[in-house]
Amino acid sequence: MTSSQVDQLRDGNEAARAEDSEGGEGYQRGLGSRQIQMIAIGGAIGTGLFLGAGKGISKAGPSLILAYAIAGVVIFLIMRALGELLMYRPVSGSFSEYAREFIGPFAGFVTGWTYWLFWVVTGITEVTAAAAYMTYWFDIPQWVSALVFTFVLYGANLISVKLFGELEFWFSMVKVTAIVGMILICAGILTIGFSDAGDTASVSHLWDDGGFFPHGVGSTLMTLQMVMFAFLAVELVGVTAGESKDPKKVLPKAINTVPWRIAVFYVGALIMILSVVPWTNFHPGVSPFVAAFQKMGLAAGAGIVNFVVLTAALSSCNSGMYSTGRMLRDLALNNQGPKFFTKLTRSGTPLAGTTFSAALMLVGVWINYQWPGKAFDYVVSFATISGMWAWIVILICQIRYRSKANRGLLPQSEFRAPGAPYTSVFALLFIFMVIVLMGIDKDARVSLYCAPLWGAILGVSYWVLKRRNPEAAAFRKR
Repeated sequence: MTSSQVDQLRDGNEAARAEDSEGGEGYQRGLGSRQIQMIAIGGAIGTGLFLGAGKGISKAGPSLILAYAIAGVVIFLIMRALGELLMYRPVSGSFSEYAREFIGPFAGFVTGWTYWLFWVVTGITEVTAAAAYMTYWFDIPQWVSALVFTFVLYGANLISVKLFGELEFWFSMVKVTAIVGMILICAGILTIGFSDAGDTASVSHLWDDGGFFPHGVGSTLMTLQMVMFAFLAVELVGVTAGESKDPKKVLPKAINTVPWRIAVFYVGALIMILSVVPWTNFHPGVSPFVAAFQKMGLAAGAGIVNFVVLTAALSSCNSGMYSTGRMLRDLALNNQGPKFFTKLTRSGTPLAGTTFSAALMLVGVWINYQWPGKAFDYVVSFATISGMWAWIVILICQIRYRSKANRGLLPQSEFRAPGAPYTSVFALLFIFMVIVLMGIDKDARVSLYCAPLWGAILGVSYWVLKRRNPEAAAFRKR
C-alpha cells in the first residue's frame, strides 16, 4: 500500500470517528465522564460477587481470593485490548463492529447475536438473584418478584440515555459505598474487636482452617468458571462508546480503573470477610456478605447488605436491557437483523430492540416458577460461555488490528495495550483453559452442550440471510 493510500485510509478513519463523536449513529451523546466512570466501576459488582461467591468459598475456601486476583489480571488485559480498539474507532455495538472488520461479516453476525443472547441470559440471572434476595424479607414465590422486577426495569429503559446513566450512577454508588463500608467495618472488627465476631476474628482464618487450599489446587481451578462470571459486564463500557460525550478521554480513564476495582471490591472485600468469619461458615446459594453480618451479630447490617445486593442485581439487569437494544440495532444497521430494530425514539432509545429483549427475559419468570432452587445455577453457566465469546473476539480483533497498524495499513491507536500481542495471546489461552474446566465440571457442562446448538442456529440463519440479502455479508464501516 502506498503512502498516499495510507493517508486516505487514515483520513477516512478519522472522518468516521468524527461522525461517531457527533452522534452519527443516531444516538444522543448523553453519558458524561462521571456516569461512564461509575458504570465501569459498578458493572463488575453484581450477582457473581454478591451471590456466586458463596458457592466459590465453599468449594475453594480462602484460595478463592487468589482465583479472583489471577482472573482479574486477565480481565485487565482484555479491557486494555478493548481500549486500544475503542480509541481506534469508538462505536456503539463495538464488539460486532470490530468482528466484522477484522474477522469477517459472519463473525460480526455471530458476535452481535451472541452478545445479545448473553445479556438476555444475564438479565434472567440477575432478576433470578433479585427474586432470591426478596425472600430475605418476604415469604413470596420467587417468580412473582421476578415478574415485577422485569416490568419495572423495562419501564426504566424507555427513558433517555442521560437519565439511564444517572440511574446507573446512583445504583453503582450504592454498591461501591456498601462494599467500602463493609471493608471498613471488618477492619474495625479485626483491630478493635467489636461485635460478636470480635473475639475470634483473625487474619489467620485465611490459612488455619484447613490451609489456604483446603480442598486442593484443583478445586480452586474449578471455581474459575464462577469467578469469570463475576467479571462479566466489565466490557459494557465498549457498548456505551456510541453515547459517550467524549469517548477518547472518558473510556481510557474508565478502563484504567480496572486494577484497583478488582483489588478493592473483590480481593480486598474477600480478605476482610474471610478474616472476620471462617470460610467454613459460608454455603452455596447464600450471599457471603449477608452471612458475614449475621455471624457478626449485626442483624440490621445483614438487612442493609441484602438491600445493596438486591440493588446490584437490578442494576446489572438494567444494564442488560440497555445493551440488548443497542446490539440489535447494530445488527439491523448492518443488514444482519430485522430493519425495525433500527428505529429510535425521539429520546434516542432503541424501543423495538429493548422491548423484544425484555419479553424474552420473561423466560426468567418461568425458570423461577419451575426450578426456584436451581434457577441461578442453570443460567449462570450459559451466561459465562456466551459472555466469554465477546472477550475472545475482542482479543482476536486487537491482535489483528495491531498487526495491520504495525504494517502501516491502519492508524495506530492512542491507547495501546501494553505487552500486546503477547498479553492478548496469554489472555486467550487462559479463557480456553476456563472453557476446558467448564467441560470437566458437571454443573457447568450444560453450557457447552448449548453452545454448539446455538452455533448451528446462527450458521443456518446466516446462510439463509446471505441468500436473501447479499448485503448482510458486506462490511461497511460506520
